[in-house]
Amino acid sequence: MRGVGDRRWRKVASQIGRSVTVWAVSTLTMLVLAGILPDFRLRSADGSSATDIAVTAALGAGAFGLLSALVWPLLVRLLLLVPALVLGLLVFFLNGALLWVALRVNPVERGSAAPETAVVVAAVMSAVASATGGALAVRDDEAYRRRLYRLADRRRRSDPPCPSTPGTVFVQLDGVGHDVLLAALDKGLMPTVARWLGTGGDRPTHRLTPWRTDWSSQTGASQLGILHGSNFDVPAFRWYEKARHEVMVCNRPTSAAELQARAIERTGHAGLLAKDGASRGNLFGGGAREQALVLSIAARRRGPAARSRAGYFAYFSDPANAVRTALSFVAEVGREIGQSVRARMRAQRPRVSRGGLYPLVRAFATVVERDVVTAAVTGDLLAGRSAVYADLVAYDEVAHHSGPTGRDTEQVLRRLDRALALIENVAEHAPRPYRIVVLSDHGQSPGETFRSRYGLTLGDLVRAGCGLPVPRRARRTHSGAEARASVRAALRRPVEEGAQHFRPSRGSEPVVLASGNLGLVSFPDVPHRMTKEEIDARHPALLPTLANHPGIGFLLVRSERHGGVVLGAYGAEIPLDDLDDNPGPLAPFGPGAADVVRRTHTFPHTADVMVNSFYDPADGEVLAFEEQIGSHGGLGGAQSRPFLLSPLVLSAPVPEGTELAGAEQVHHVLRRWLTEADESDTRPLPDHRERAA
Repeated sequence: MRGVGDRRWRKVASQIGRSVTVWAVSTLTMLVLAGILPDFRLRSADGSSATDIAVTAALGAGAFGLLSALVWPLLVRLLLLVPALVLGLLVFFLNGALLWVALRVNPVERGSAAPETAVVVAAVMSAVASATGGALAVRDDEAYRRRLYRLADRRRRSDPPCPSTPGTVFVQLDGVGHDVLLAALDKGLMPTVARWLGTGGDRPTHRLTPWRTDWSSQTGASQLGILHGSNFDVPAFRWYEKARHEVMVCNRPTSAAELQARAIERTGHAGLLAKDGASRGNLFGGGAREQALVLSIAARRRGPAARSRAGYFAYFSDPANAVRTALSFVAEVGREIGQSVRARMRAQRPRVSRGGLYPLVRAFATVVERDVVTAAVTGDLLAGRSAVYADLVAYDEVAHHSGPTGRDTEQVLRRLDRALALIENVAEHAPRPYRIVVLSDHGQSPGETFRSRYGLTLGDLVRAGCGLPVPRRARRTHSGAEARASVRAALRRPVEEGAQHFRPSRGSEPVVLASGNLGLVSFPDVPHRMTKEEIDARHPALLPTLANHPGIGFLLVRSERHGGVVLGAYGAEIPLDDLDDNPGPLAPFGPGAADVVRRTHTFPHTADVMVNSFYDPADGEVLAFEEQIGSHGGLGGAQSRPFLLSPLVLSAPVPEGTELAGAEQVHHVLRRWLTEADESDTRPLPDHRERAA
């Protein structure tokens, strides 16, 4: 008993020592800032002695620390309805207001600061205090453990002890393809992953398995299939539904909620995370009870949506975390602007516009979303939840505008590896053992945009094929001239020099949508999916114009005679049932292309014309129909080849020599692993019992 008492007193003394040290460093920081900043002073108007100034600084630093600890969490709760981007910017001003109050309540009443100066002083003091406390805690295992436990959800404290069976955390590195991961390991960018795989001579703890996406190689289709077991009738990232007269978009809250409901109805179960799970930063909830930053519930004003917004509290309730994230946010905006300017000065090709709000969007994805989601995951681990699925979107966002490879994306991969290292470290302090599974939902394929190469968009090409006016910009391009010539040839009209317009065809204008290098053409006035014969009768030049364009790889259309056909250049027309023996225009896209095309053909909401861009197997390039130089959404190259990194203690995803194909199959693998965890030995590991004590 005496030993226990001694340890308790040592803990108390250690905590007091750390608090005094942080206070002293904060006081010194305030003194230095008062000497540097002209609008921040710690002396009265008629002058003060050095002792009085030091006392003022000490009292001000102490009051600021107390206000940050007591008032800040209440402020964050009041601001939960504020968008995360706005909240990140408000951090500076709220912290400055707390410093101003701390100076005003100072009993010696000597300090003062201009409002804009108070913001700067508060930010610097919070960062210094956080760094000092963290440095001291790292040297003390008990203090470090307590620091981690503060991230746990306090509502779980009243729950019964968590099981001793292993929990599982799934971390999705959005858009990181299998080949990109291997290249990052070769360059030493991801030492945590390298250690797990044993590439540096360590004993491996994980296995790396590539898998193949569906035709729609994008987060909406992949994550819906992974979390809910069905991505049926998700033909692209965005598509037009004729019955609803609505464009569905996977990252629109109302669409995400509808897709999740359809998947639940089709499978008959809530999702992968239905048993004591947590969903963090995802498009869909996966049936989890705890959800934060989940898009499918963002459209709701009450209930689960409030819990999703409350996920910010776990991170922003600590003012030091909030300031650190805000400072990193500003730094990331500056980094993006600098990288964009450098790309323009070097005349880098391919290149897309990176102005407007994009620097802010990138900073949110690479800093705010990463920090908040990682903190939420650490809280879930410390709360002992059985299954956690989190999506880190940083790489995907940067790769769209900077390309899948290069210095910009390499920096992001390094930071993602550090996030994995943090999660691994926190798992060591969790009340139950955890198995960490890392996976991606798709890859990214490089290449310039369709518009930059040919001077016109897919929509322009479709309008030309339908005999509709096209923009003057498109008419003046070489590709536009070729399109007009092919239309005249298909219509058997003589070539007319200087002609500007064709007579519009009958019927409404087509809806043309893009999902990476996958295009969709729908005719909204026709209630059913049109057949090739109907399209040829209505727009005889459309399909030949598209199929023969050098930027188009192949088309999928319904056929009255064959059920469905794939169209390619030079009149290629291959029935879907014959693709295994004669892949025709699908040949460059490799094994599995015919299967995913046939599956998409069965979807009720497949577009009248599905258009996949050209793909060059030699360099892996595709042509995005959107303004992206790193794209995904269709077939071709690395976008269809993500990865699954799993612990060796789990069963192999698929038998050796078998391909893991489709997001729905990945879902079944993950469900199997959760079942294995539930059925594993319930006796806690000895070293884990000691850590949790």
